[in-house]
Amino acid sequence: MSKPVKDLVTNEYKALFGDVDGACVVSVIGLDAISTNKLRGELRAKKIQLKVVKNSLARRAFGDGPLAPLAPALTGPCALVTGGESVIDVAKALVELKRTFPKIELRQGIFRGESELIDLERLASMKSKAELAGEIAMLIVSPGRKIAGCVASPAAKIAGCIKAIADRQEGGEAGEAAAPAA
Repeated sequence: MSKPVKDLVTNEYKALFGDVDGACVVSVIGLDAISTNKLRGELRAKKIQLKVVKNSLARRAFGDGPLAPLAPALTGPCALVTGGESVIDVAKALVELKRTFPKIELRQGIFRGESELIDLERLASMKSKAELAGEIAMLIVSPGRKIAGCVASPAAKIAGCIKAIADRQEGGEAGEAAAPAA
């Protein structure tokens, strides 16, 4: 490949991955063309992109940007997988698709520009942004729910006692009304 072509490909990688702060590295070398196309289609449905890259040019394009720590994972035939709401969602999708496409080799990923590479299985086991937001909301609401339960509990007991007294009185009146009829 000539130097001008390499520069064009490097610039394309910079444009594609310049704003990306997390990505996963996989190998699709064992898949045939039909399986690869199906895999790309399933990923595309989840708004995830798979791009086969030339390692040396990708390393050059990443430079000292947020994806630079991926350089050691770029060995042999590999592809970068990006998109989704977060890298955790991408990793979960890849682990799920590995059941359908067992020849995919899941390698490593990088999370929000961290300098440490993480295995995709471990990355997939982490909680996503939506799961964490739900958990935080539950924790915020939990004390309020307990306080409301404590406040409502005495009122519920009093209401239960009043209802029991009212039922007893109605039962007594019904019994008195039935007795003279006999």
